[in-house]
Amino acid sequence: MSMRAVEYDRYGGPEELSVRTVARPEPRAGQVLIRVHGTSVNPVDVTIRSGEMKLMAGRRFPKRTGLDYAGEVTALGPGVTDVKIGQRVWGFLGDVSGRTGAAAEYVAVKTSALGPAPARVDLTLAAALPSVGVTALRALRDVLRLASGEELLVVGASGGVGSTAIQIGLAMGARVTAVASAANHGLCRELGAAHTLDYRNPNAIAGSFDVVLDCHGTDLGRYRALLRRGGRMMTTASSGMGYAIRSIVTPGPRVRVMMARSRRADLTALAGYVDRQAVQPIVEETYPLEDIGQAHKLTGTGHARGKRVIAVLTSP
Repeated sequence: MSMRAVEYDRYGGPEELSVRTVARPEPRAGQVLIRVHGTSVNPVDVTIRSGEMKLMAGRRFPKRTGLDYAGEVTALGPGVTDVKIGQRVWGFLGDVSGRTGAAAEYVAVKTSALGPAPARVDLTLAAALPSVGVTALRALRDVLRLASGEELLVVGASGGVGSTAIQIGLAMGARVTAVASAANHGLCRELGAAHTLDYRNPNAIAGSFDVVLDCHGTDLGRYRALLRRGGRMMTTASSGMGYAIRSIVTPGPRVRVMMARSRRADLTALAGYVDRQAVQPIVEETYPLEDIGQAHKLTGTGHARGKRVIAVLTSP
């Protein structure tokens, strides 16, 4: 059987992406087949497609794109007993190796790497959350150990990870300050940020914080200097990795990094936040599958208000 999927035959710009008819995957042992309702575009999707990560992603083509997915189970692989046909699920594929491909009508996924999708959100819109939501959750809960009553600074607060981190931080009882462009301050306040700072105005970057979550990757030294004694800091941006490594041997708190994996426990916890209405997907725009190139182009500018979602679902 066949399906539609987005592929590209060489690294380059968003114009390299095309929707093609390809073979539908068959679920192997421990996998299920998921009919994808929606996917979304992440900065790493753009980075991989452009060739900036070709040493890890390799030179075998055609390649596919897309990490996040939300959809429903349509077939079970051998030995699967913990997931049912028709179940609403979500998760994300791949890592820096470039193993992606959620921008397709069907994906085959191990059951350990997916979770129950939230019941209160349309599956297409839910696709905005899996990778950024798990990243924000694990950063605040596991790496930074955010506690109720602490002061949290989120840098790059209007993007996918940042906008979710504001909401999770608030749900965990923190007082949140958001760093974003002035145009996105309203969104950050709507999500619960008590204060907003404009990253374009260095003189406005001030305060004292217990925890800093950087989602932008620039001026990390400036934000690190705002930490209180015993404060913790992490960056999710690949451009901040160099500074994070140097922070190990320079005075001040260490800047940590983390790579999120798609795991059922984390996805289940994230769905709980959504169903309790503590977290909502922030979607800047929704595109049909054929317009994924435009979504890649705009994501590549580095400016975002949440995520750009791709509606994949078509008739069987």
